Amino acid sequence: MIVRIMGEGQVEISADDISVLNELDGELEAAIEVGDEKAFRVKLHALLDKVRHVGKALPDDSLEPSELILPPADASIEEVREMLGDQGLIPG
Repeated sequence: MIVRIMGEGQVEISADDISVLNELDGELEAAIEVGDEKAFRVKLHALLDKVRHVGKALPDDSLEPSELILPPADASIEEVREMLGDQGLIPG
């Protein structure tokens, strides 16, 4: 799965890592639902850090279509709320 982190580039994620990312995505959604800015910030950074850790960075000139687009680390809670689909940022 090809994932784009806005402002950073693309990474390729193994299907084996999706369940861990879904768990972090669920925690991020929970923080957004209750409007907890501090927890939101922690969970967003945890999700992005995990994607960076398990993902294999694609070259900057790669033109692969992104299956998922994640917000940048400095995104606001409102910006991320608008990006959420029915299945969160990372569909499972």
